[in-house]
Amino acid sequence: MKSLLLLVASLTLLDFAHGQCARRDYDHDSFVCVCNATYCDEAGVVTVPPAGTYTVYTSTRDALRLEPTSGNIEATQGPGGILITVDTTTQYQTIVGFGSSFSDAAALNLNTLSVATRDNALRSYFAPEGSEFSVCRVTIGGSDFSTRPYTLDDVEGDVDLEFWALAPEDTNDKIPNILRAMELSSSEIYIFGSPWSPPAWMKSTGEITGLGVLLPENWQPYANYMAKWIEAYEAAGIPVWGLTPQNEPLDTELEWTINACKWLPEDMRDYIRDFLGPTLEAAGYSDKKLMVFDFNRDKLPYYVEPILSDPECSKYISGVAVHWYEDDHYSPDVLLQTRDLDPTNFLLLTEASTGVRELNPDSVYLGDWLRGERYLFDILENLNNYVAGWVDWNMALDEAGGPCYTGGALDSQIIVNATADEFYKEPLHYAVAHVSKFFTRGSTRVDTVVSDSLKAAAVTRPDGSVAVVVLSMSDAVESVSISIDGSRFINTNLPVRSFSSFILPPA
Repeated sequence: MKSLLLLVASLTLLDFAHGQCARRDYDHDSFVCVCNATYCDEAGVVTVPPAGTYTVYTSTRDALRLEPTSGNIEATQGPGGILITVDTTTQYQTIVGFGSSFSDAAALNLNTLSVATRDNALRSYFAPEGSEFSVCRVTIGGSDFSTRPYTLDDVEGDVDLEFWALAPEDTNDKIPNILRAMELSSSEIYIFGSPWSPPAWMKSTGEITGLGVLLPENWQPYANYMAKWIEAYEAAGIPVWGLTPQNEPLDTELEWTINACKWLPEDMRDYIRDFLGPTLEAAGYSDKKLMVFDFNRDKLPYYVEPILSDPECSKYISGVAVHWYEDDHYSPDVLLQTRDLDPTNFLLLTEASTGVRELNPDSVYLGDWLRGERYLFDILENLNNYVAGWVDWNMALDEAGGPCYTGGALDSQIIVNATADEFYKEPLHYAVAHVSKFFTRGSTRVDTVVSDSLKAAAVTRPDGSVAVVVLSMSDAVESVSISIDGSRFINTNLPVRSFSSFILPPA
């Protein structure tokens, strides 16, 4: 039966008009969109509609993927239904952007595809017709989602970094794909780096994995190591926007089996203040956005308090990076508490992923709508609590959710089938696109109030237009009225289990 489905999907792929999803169903509650060398769906370029009208792009569990329709803006609220109140005069954070990560696994998977198919994957993410991603994370050296454990200087005792060099994973995989993404994008892509571990010889345990600490005598060599990464990537033609000092500093965990390094908050403060910050400044990199923390919200705000409260350290800090893995268990109030420590710093969510193998018999759920809902719910919740952007983990994984040399696996926005030279866009992909294409960089989040049955956020865009994103997890059609400043109303129905992105012209 499965082979028949695959055959039918491959035959009908050619019948779709340009832009439509080539649907394929697996064993989950929704479907994937299939792309290959000759075809891939696209949302198209978002334009501001004429005065008096709005455009809404809709994705549904059962049928649609970013399908645009238009309607008329009305002067009064429609009868009944749910009211979503948007007040553009009450403004909050400026949007930095949205995106994904060029992990080794992601870049390796992209490079298993033909040039044309790979280009369609990158277009899906970066082109004006695609998701228009504008912020991307890059691993500095290897991570667990690599095919081997390594750093950029694995020569024992090389404190002068004479043997420091980019890895083949950089030169053959990550850098070429980033350069192509930059060509496809109509705006600057903010690239930031994150290391998973220093070289093993720099650590107390002599191991890349586990909770060893960076030996104090290697704090300066490691700061030099980070500066050399910026220099090397910029020499390759990739402007570096920022970096985090450590992925998941793991200050309380007892065991950790992936590439890691333990940093207590006070040690991180001293390292940034006395070594990393001055080293970057001396190298001419004081413009780079240094983001601290890079871990789950359950450790906020206490982890960053000693870092941000020291003026000689905080002068080097531009933002706080946060991961999503405890978001279901800890209130977003901690984000507000963190912001209040220093409102000049932005908050950026820098890692999210689903399908952890330890929690699922299989990691990749092709066509799972619930995972897409979780992504969009989290994005909207974070935005409504001062987070300025949202970046997920591996940009592309294979059908087993890898490669991951430690044996882990995850799901991804794009799943690659190298044998068939095709890839599958998961509902996860459209969940992020519903925000990234509409909440463009430089937009300002505005006040949005809605009942608990829906989730929504809104921005004013740099051109004065207004964008509103609404998540409905209801199994019934929901009648809604979106009030823009009490003078303009969108009266419409939200489909069952849907993502909706509205755009309105300036008032």
